Parts: sequence; C-alpha cells; structure tokens
Amino acid sequence: MNKTTNEMKFRCIEFDKKGNVTMVSVGFKKSEFITKYELLPRDLRKIDSSLLPSIFVRSSAILINLLHIRALIKHDRVLIFDAYGTTESHTQSLFVYDLEEKLRQKEVLQATIQAEPPYEFRALEAVLVSVTTSLESEFEAIKEPVIRVLLELEEDINREKLRHLLIHSKKLGTFEQRARLVRDAIDSIREDDGDLSAMYLSDAASGQNRIEDDNTAIEMLLDSYYRICDEIVQSSDDLINNIRNTEDIIKAILDANRNSLMLLDLKLTLGALGIGSGSFIVAFYGMNLKNLIEESDFGLWGISGLSTMTAVIVSAYGMWKLRKVQRVRIRGQ
Repeated sequence: MNKTTNEMKFRCIEFDKKGNVTMVSVGFKKSEFITKYELLPRDLRKIDSSLLPSIFVRSSAILINLLHIRALIKHDRVLIFDAYGTTESHTQSLFVYDLEEKLRQKEVLQATIQAEPPYEFRALEAVLVSVTTSLESEFEAIKEPVIRVLLELEEDINREKLRHLLIHSKKLGTFEQRARLVRDAIDSIREDDGDLSAMYLSDAASGQNRIEDDNTAIEMLLDSYYRICDEIVQSSDDLINNIRNTEDIIKAILDANRNSLMLLDLKLTLGALGIGSGSFIVAFYGMNLKNLIEESDFGLWGISGLSTMTAVIVSAYGMWKLRKVQRVRIRGQ
C-alpha cells in the first residue's frame, strides 16, 4: 500500500471458482475494495496495518495475514493482495502457482470420484502449505550454520566463533518468535467453535443447513498444520536451549581459565613477597654501618641463610593461606 494519493491503494490478484485469474489490479482504492467485497474498514486495518500473524473469520469471508501472505477468501473467489514494493515477490509467486493448482483440484477429484473439499478450504490449505513450507525452509537455513558453529566450539573457542554464534542466535530467536506467532494464530482459530463453523462459507452462501458443532473437516485441516508449526517451534526451542547450554559451558570454561590465571598471578606475587622479605634483611647489611659481625667468618653464611629462611617461610606461609582460600566445599565446615 502507498499514499501517492489521498486514498490508499492495493495491488490485487483475484481467482475465480475454477482457479483462473479474473483480475489483476495495480491501483485498487480502499473504499472500492471495501464496497466490492462487503467488508468493514476495521477488517482491512487488521491486514494492512497489523504485523502480527492472524486469521479472522467474518460472515462471508476469511481474512488471512500470515507471513508473506495477505489474502481474502470467499466462497467463490480468492483475493491475494500486498503492498507496493514488496520484497517477497518470489515467495508470493510460488504461492500463487500453488493456489491456482489447489483451486483447480475440483476436476481431478471429480474424475477420481473423491469427496470434494469446499472451495474455501482448498484456498486455506494452499495458504497454510505456503506458510509452513516457508517456515521449514527458513528454519533449515538457520539450523545448519548454528549446528556447525556449535560443533566448532566443541573443538576450539575463539572470539570469531563466538561472534558468529551471537549473530545466528539472534536470527534464531527472531525466527522462533515468528513461528510461535503463526502457530498461536492457527491455534486461536481452531479453539473457537463459532469461528470454525463460520468458515464453511460455501454452505452459508448456498443456504444449506448444517450441524453447528460438526466441524470435523476444518478441525482436521487446521490441526495438521498446527502440528507442523508446533514441531517447528519445538525444534527451534531445542536449538535455542542447545545454544544456551553451550554458552553456559563456555562461560564456565572461561571462568576456570580466568581463575587459573589469577591463581598463577597470586603465586608469583607470593614468591616475590618472600624474596622481598629476604632481601629486606640483607638490605640492612648493605649499608655502610658498623655491626658486630663484620669481621666474623660466619657473617656472610649466617646472613645468607637467614635471608633464605625468611624468604622460604614467608612464601610457604602465603602458599598455605592460598590453598585454604582455594578449597571449595559444597557442604559447610
């Protein structure tokens, strides 16, 4: 949609009951659209303004806003529309071809004497197939690099691999949220018996009386694609948990390495303290002052021994205190 004029416009593709394209509009005004398809302005706002996946059921139409698909389904036609300048034209083109094939299944089913699903159900299934296929493809594209980085981190941990893990983790989190919203949109509609009954547009248009609680066909359709979406969400959650577990292990390894470096630094510091303590004693005898052992034959050996003993005692005491601090106990003393 754009605002090149005062009134918003749509780009639309309309399919008839036989699956043929009957209209391609590049400038369908909003007011004309509402009048022709018997909608309310708030119905359009749920599609053109809302970014959340949703399925709305009205008395004579089903409004769908799922990922790259924005559609209006009636009992005898399907309208696919999107904003000008869409970035998902290729995906939508594939969906249009699949929708055209689904809508033309009536002749095939009649030839094989199989029960014919209602027109609106065939259109809805085409939408759900396109959405779930898109989710599966996107998940596989995200899953492979994530698993590869996780396997590489088991062999070696470096900054570049951690950066890649962060990037893929953000992508996976965004995808998981989108997949969850699609699943919840399908779940919300399948849990409402009133909406399920209202989705039988062909029966309502023909005036056919039906049992209100007999929604087996649409329930089975929605349940099958709900399970697919739920499986994608669960797989995404499992992969996110693997990333979090890997991050926790990496943090533990880095903490252990940091503690080892700190321990080494403390040991070197204690050694330097011991040597400094011994040198402190020697420093007194380095002064040009008279003392009682200057002429003694044992003065050098005595002072050297005392300095060495002092350095060893101070260092040993420091190491002993360090070992006491280093001990980690789960239980109390």
